[in-house]
Amino acid sequence: MQVEANTRHGMLNMIIAHHFILTGYGHWLPNDPRGSMSRQTLSAKLAPLGKGHYGRRKPQPSRQELKQFHRRAGELLDHAVLWFEDAERQALTDALGQVVRFEGLTCYACAVVSSHVHILVRKHRLKGEEMLSLLKEAGRRALHQRGRFPADHPVFSTDSCDVYKSDPQAVRNCIAYISDQYRKHGLTPMACDFISPYDDWPFHKQKKK
Repeated sequence: MQVEANTRHGMLNMIIAHHFILTGYGHWLPNDPRGSMSRQTLSAKLAPLGKGHYGRRKPQPSRQELKQFHRRAGELLDHAVLWFEDAERQALTDALGQVVRFEGLTCYACAVVSSHVHILVRKHRLKGEEMLSLLKEAGRRALHQRGRFPADHPVFSTDSCDVYKSDPQAVRNCIAYISDQYRKHGLTPMACDFISPYDDWPFHKQKKK
């Protein structure tokens, strides 16, 4: 299920860009004690782990609580929780880049870390759910073809987020947030030659006058 959170700042019905968040399978469950963007627990197997909380829970659980939750969850999931090592992160980055170039997307930021992916894409003729589906499928296919994951492993969680960005400052803030992900997670950045600088689209022509 795709979950969308809309952040509009005085510009009704405008979407400048989509911030897609693809979570690795099992890393952030619908009833995660940190809260989630899911409004329901999709699997009856996970119900014993507790009720879900829509949005970010306050206060956040302790590290020990999180470890206990994921230990219990790991016993209930249909597939193993796998982490993206450097080889997987590079394969995912390459796959996302291929989609961006083939579909003619404009990507403003991208970060592939150990458990999830952030990618910010400008509004396009394709709908948000269509772009998201293409990106997820390309990532899954890339890892399966390289034998990094079992053929039946979903790679990503069913839920993925499409967070609308509706004004230039929100886009710039999101670019800064995504760009900081590698430092935050202590990882070497992946080279992304498919990223374009943000030029205040769709108001870029107005600024040049």
